[in-house]
Amino acid sequence: MKIGLQINNFTWPGGPAAIGPTLASVVRTADQVGFDSIWVMDHFFQIRGLGPPEAPMLEGMTALGFMAANSERARLGLMVGGIHYRSPGLWIKATTTLDVLSGGRAWFGIGAAWNEEESRALGFPMPPLRERFEWLEDTLKMAHGMWSGGSGSGENFDGTHVNATRLLNSPQILSRPRVPIMIGGGGEQKTLRLVAQYADACNVFGGPERIAHKYAVLREHCERLGRPYEEIERSTLQGIDLEHQSPDEVVEHFGVLAEAGAQHVITSVRGVNDLTRLERIGAEILPQLR
Repeated sequence: MKIGLQINNFTWPGGPAAIGPTLASVVRTADQVGFDSIWVMDHFFQIRGLGPPEAPMLEGMTALGFMAANSERARLGLMVGGIHYRSPGLWIKATTTLDVLSGGRAWFGIGAAWNEEESRALGFPMPPLRERFEWLEDTLKMAHGMWSGGSGSGENFDGTHVNATRLLNSPQILSRPRVPIMIGGGGEQKTLRLVAQYADACNVFGGPERIAHKYAVLREHCERLGRPYEEIERSTLQGIDLEHQSPDEVVEHFGVLAEAGAQHVITSVRGVNDLTRLERIGAEILPQLR
């Protein structure tokens, strides 16, 4: 089982001036203790359930560049990018840049997005859901073309919303055969169909029964499309709270998730800025999960 760390809160002691040094320490520690991947959210305001909108929140792609400079091994990505926040060409070029500068460690996490509050507040267009899915599919098709080898396919692209005259990508990505594409969300008709058609990984939410059901739906889409189901990495977003869970309880829970089909558990850690918690996970949890 792979284990990822999602950093979803930047409300740390010391205020804005301390965010950079604290984030650097968290990323370096997570990288050193053995997390396979490190993620940040793609939001501009803090989201419900984690804090008030006014709580500190970093722009995701800029944060990933900073994180790349403070890590050596773990893959880095957004959990997951909101499709309407950047144009398809920028999504692909920015992810390519992250991959090149990190030495081939980028993830391309992308989804149809949901946060209308922050979008309207900051003036981002918020198309209807159907249109956002169309933009998502255009972006996925373009990514395949621009990451196809050489300097990209070089071809024209005519999508539902995007018309591009030359899919050039230089420098090209270091990841092979491409930056792994993760589509977030568990929508059974559209999202998981797009995973089966275009992606290398999915990310779904919920307990063991729920994620097992979502993976079963993904398998059905793969069978209809002729895609080998085992080509797609199955991940789920969970949490670790060492104030209320013992390491053995975490291992047991993640084992149940593995039995449900999860191959990559991406976890938020309560109090992640307390580096001893990450060190404890590295010493007492990760070896058992391996």
